Amino acid sequence: MLRKINNKRGEGYIDVSVLVLCTMLVVALAVKVFPVYIAKSQLDTFASELCREAETAGRVGRETALRTQKLKEKTGLDPKVTWSQTGNIQLDEEFAVTVTLQKDIGLFGGFGSFPITLKAQALGKGERYWK
Repeated sequence: MLRKINNKRGEGYIDVSVLVLCTMLVVALAVKVFPVYIAKSQLDTFASELCREAETAGRVGRETALRTQKLKEKTGLDPKVTWSQTGNIQLDEEFAVTVTLQKDIGLFGGFGSFPITLKAQALGKGERYWK
């Protein structure tokens, strides 16, 4: 009986199966987490492009609303956009735009899934003089 317990034959099969299982779990985690990093990058670009639009237009209004709509169509994201001020932005007046988006991160659908809030902020200065 002791000889059968101490027998090491077949041990490699168990090691390989555990290694394959661990590798598949890491790949599954990567498949769920990498899209969140991509969304964060797109959100940063979203905020900076909105900021640049407000700088050149000199106001937060129709131009920025149109740019927001185009960026939503282009990226496929639907974030919440908040401005530090609205209306005309005087020359060298500072403003900020904050873009927030909630994404679910986790494995296997609803199991172990939890929402995280992604936030991007861009600061700018008005480039237009209003009389």
